[in-house]
Amino acid sequence: MKLSVHFLLSVFILISPSVLYPADHNKTQLILLGTGTPNADPSRSGPALAISVAGRSYIVDFGPGIVRQAAALSSNRGGPFESLNPKNLKVAFLTHLHSDHTTGYPDLILTPWVLERSDPLKVFGPKGIKNMTTKILEAYKTDIDYRIDGLEPANESGWKVEAVEVNEGAIYKDELIEVIAFKVNHGTWENAYGYKFITEDKTIVVSGDTAPSEKLIEISSGADILVHEVYSQSGFNRRNEVWQRYHASHHTSTIELAEIANKAKPKLLVLTHILFWGSTEEEILKEIQSVYPGEVSIGEDLSVY
Repeated sequence: MKLSVHFLLSVFILISPSVLYPADHNKTQLILLGTGTPNADPSRSGPALAISVAGRSYIVDFGPGIVRQAAALSSNRGGPFESLNPKNLKVAFLTHLHSDHTTGYPDLILTPWVLERSDPLKVFGPKGIKNMTTKILEAYKTDIDYRIDGLEPANESGWKVEAVEVNEGAIYKDELIEVIAFKVNHGTWENAYGYKFITEDKTIVVSGDTAPSEKLIEISSGADILVHEVYSQSGFNRRNEVWQRYHASHHTSTIELAEIANKAKPKLLVLTHILFWGSTEEEILKEIQSVYPGEVSIGEDLSVY
């Protein structure tokens, strides 16, 4: 259920995302396309978001359903974002190769092409993204060939992908945005990244999947928005020992995230990729409130900040 009111709990403030999705092309906006996890929650699509700047959108992660989620807010479907029309999805960043973050990759490559994207998709991600891209294109070769050589009026370039494997540091820059990649602590994943997006009016940091990370605290210090994954501490306590061992080493609890936010001091903390495990949104917020007094929003699909 969308939280559409403001809560003031002690010195804790919950900020609600916009319900009416106003597009302000004069400022940078964060758009949550999917806030889910590997759990098949119909109300939360696979992990994906967009940074919208001056009528252009930059995608981060491509969980299942990404193109349809983008289309839901696109001008083609009566939404406010022309940059989310499928043919305009042209630049994307991947945090890591976990399946819940990548099963929408074929969709992001092919659907916008079928819907008239003519520019190759530019993708920046960890080691392995080039191989994944090659294998996807091999798997869909029959479809691609048929669309190009058959009666369908498909162009010959929009299916192509320029995949770049990143290292830490500045990895992308154009006239609107600069992107910095930094490694995060996603357990035994050797190559997992967060991203810092810097525009003229805003700094947004996206954690990706991570356990507590000193590098992330450093990178996100004073950011306008920190988008961070989280799991319920009380729900964690009800999990069996095997799953506790995994989640403690790969992800971030509400209490740990509150401590991170106290150090980084973002203007707004946005929660996504939330593992509830039976806890409610209110309980998630109370757990954070017990440690962190700043502004927090529970991210929901199609929320705009």
